[in-house]
Amino acid sequence: MEFNVSGVVVAAWVPPLVAFVISFFTSMGGVSGAFLLLPFQISVLGYTTPSVSATNQLFNIVAIPSGVWRYIREGRMVWPLTWVVIIATLPGVLIGAVVRVRFLPDPRSFKLFAAGVLLYIGVRMVLDLARRRSGSGGAKDAEQRFQSLVSEYRRKGGAGSAGLPAVVVRRFSLTRIEYEFYGESFSFSTPGISVLAFIVGIVGGIYGIGGGAIMAPFFISVFGLPVYTVAGAALMGTLITSIAGVVIYSWMGIGPDWALGLLFGLGGAAGMYCGARAQKFVPARAIKVMLTAVILFTAGKYVVEFLR
Repeated sequence: MEFNVSGVVVAAWVPPLVAFVISFFTSMGGVSGAFLLLPFQISVLGYTTPSVSATNQLFNIVAIPSGVWRYIREGRMVWPLTWVVIIATLPGVLIGAVVRVRFLPDPRSFKLFAAGVLLYIGVRMVLDLARRRSGSGGAKDAEQRFQSLVSEYRRKGGAGSAGLPAVVVRRFSLTRIEYEFYGESFSFSTPGISVLAFIVGIVGGIYGIGGGAIMAPFFISVFGLPVYTVAGAALMGTLITSIAGVVIYSWMGIGPDWALGLLFGLGGAAGMYCGARAQKFVPARAIKVMLTAVILFTAGKYVVEFLR
């Protein structure tokens, strides 16, 4: 099958299958999988023009709602965090789209930029895993209690999420956000999250992953928040900012390859729903290790390709 906008020639079943596999695993960590689809499109499919970023964001729009709906149903959405991420990343995405088109149209330069972003995130995740390995803390304790309750609930025959406690928001102001998860309280600065989200929005707009996707590793490693509570917020932020990204890129005359993006999105939607449903049965550390390994592998691949 040939896709006219991108010029890609590939069997119609390949994009949804690839998107399903990627999204199933990455959605557990609050990442849509778009940051891995981009290397696949560039390196495997040969789709290197700036519109690949818009196609990546179209994938997010189609794929993410199923995963977000699952997190909402299970009561694991931290809504104040979600709204702050959305509001702060939107202007950043606009700036990022302009930078991508005007300053990083060359695939080689873009790969180096992408490698730098992914490498930074991966190193932060490695440091976080090493720091938390032997110690205890709010996020680790809450995640362990969550796993224990899920195991007990399954032992008693529970199939869904009913009967499992949800996230409880204790404070939401212009200066501070605080919530409770399985007996542990988590508090962080609203302006701090906003500034970080704005910067990440710029990077996400350039990279074509909406902005919110990069937030999950930062939530975990910088702010010490439990992975079981940040995944939904990060995905929702990615969804909203991806909508803005597609509109901006289309307005600039480099809209997505709609057919290819929709095929990726359909596979991603199934993968995200299954991943969000399975997340509570997977140890938090395993999710973080998986996410870190994938990020570092992708960054290394880009560096090698740049040096060739």
